[in-house]
Amino acid sequence: MHRGILRAFGAIVLGLCAHLQPVQAQGAWPDRPVHVVVPFPAGGATDFIARALGERMSRELGQPFIIDNRPGAASMIGSQVVARAPADGYTLLLATSSSMVANRFMYKTLDYDPDSFEPISLLCITPLVLVSNNDLPAKDIGQLITYAKAHPDALSYASYGTGTQSHLAMAMLNNSAGTRMSHVPYKGAAEALPAVMGGHVQLYVDTIISSLPYIKSGKVRALAVTTAHRTPLLPDVAPIADQGYPGFDLAPWYGLVAPRGTPAPVLDKLRAAMAKVMAMPEFVATLAQAGAELPADGAGPAAFTARMKADIPLTGRLMKAAGVAQN
Repeated sequence: MHRGILRAFGAIVLGLCAHLQPVQAQGAWPDRPVHVVVPFPAGGATDFIARALGERMSRELGQPFIIDNRPGAASMIGSQVVARAPADGYTLLLATSSSMVANRFMYKTLDYDPDSFEPISLLCITPLVLVSNNDLPAKDIGQLITYAKAHPDALSYASYGTGTQSHLAMAMLNNSAGTRMSHVPYKGAAEALPAVMGGHVQLYVDTIISSLPYIKSGKVRALAVTTAHRTPLLPDVAPIADQGYPGFDLAPWYGLVAPRGTPAPVLDKLRAAMAKVMAMPEFVATLAQAGAELPADGAGPAAFTARMKADIPLTGRLMKAAGVAQN
């Protein structure tokens, strides 16, 4: 009888241990390197931001955060890698507004589901600035709109690509103001800024970090920033929202996501570590080197989800208004 009781007790203990093992494994995370997939090439602003984050996350969590660049197909290759990875917290994605929102409208089919990720935290935004050719007789948004309405179809604006935030910001201004300014896409600031300075186009919405040297040297004129608030990167330049278009707020953003189903304790550790990193003044200063800043309206998973939910219908409307066809 005693042996039967012992066997039954042993079976109960083994069963409990079996149930406890996943919890223990989750509690041990991370016990090996974590890979952060960046769906863009090494050397760019996105890569710089990812490496700045990874270095500090490594210190916070005691394991290397390895940056894994998987560029190509408009961020779809890297996004697909993470979407199909095990949901164990060891493969994460540096997500962007293009990979999570814009690609839904740019492509008829995607090799990944933008909704198949767990939001960890927003990381930063990169405010954009509207710059003009110095010969354009406009020093602010009000004067620009007045001129554009008096000269319909006379003005053209550059962007760093069709369907990008650079393009959509001007589509949003056209819609809000009732103007007709024509879009001319370029491959980036290296082509677009000379076109503005040479008068081939009159306007360009750019990342601040690219245009700042030209603004400071007087080669182009800064008319407005596209965020709802002023940015420390250009403190003297007013937002479009403060120049007659309240609610105007558009800027690329970056955040960290994990595959759907990643255990809650792992997500909690990641969120806590990111909150610590983002509170570091030296990290904020490092972001500024890439023309980025912390999100003004919060960064946690709720704020991250809210931003994406708001961005999806807005981006869809702007893409349609701008005549962007799906590939």
